[in-house]
Amino acid sequence: MLIQSHAIDNLRYIRETMERAGAFTTVPGWGGVAMGLTAVVAGLVASRQPDALGWLEVWIAEGFAAFLLGMIAVQAKARAANLPFFSAPMRKFALSFAPPIIAAALLTLALYDGGRTESIPGMWLLLYGAGVVTGGAFSVRVIPAMGICFMALGTATLFAPPQWGNWCLIAGFGVLHILFGVLIARRYGG
Repeated sequence: MLIQSHAIDNLRYIRETMERAGAFTTVPGWGGVAMGLTAVVAGLVASRQPDALGWLEVWIAEGFAAFLLGMIAVQAKARAANLPFFSAPMRKFALSFAPPIIAAALLTLALYDGGRTESIPGMWLLLYGAGVVTGGAFSVRVIPAMGICFMALGTATLFAPPQWGNWCLIAGFGVLHILFGVLIARRYGG
């Protein structure tokens, strides 16, 4: 009985260790590139809006478009790797990523309502980065590194002149996604 209990505990430990060590390789590199390209376009369109509401609408539409692109790319990469879409690493990533994104959505409403739209770009970059770092804790090392870059850019954006906000969003959601997307695609497949 004691040997059987010990064996079961060992198997549980091995299984849990394997799940924790398993890199979330379904992060889509080329999907990140696509999200980055649409962010550059959105940033250019947003820069031409006559008011804060128009600017915000463009970036919110981009957020939804990027989310859809990301989900399609994750599903395609998971299918190509013959992995289930809702694997344990994917669930861990999603559950870790979601709280900062929900916080960003709520803060966006509060900041817009309070007339503080100049703080939105830095907050978005900072909380998106926090989500990538926490989600990336269950991933390959480049994912949390990307999140740290977003957080650093978000921090700088919070203290930069307000007119830089849109360009910082382009640098983050556009350029960082493109650069890290290429790196992920080359090192970890598609």
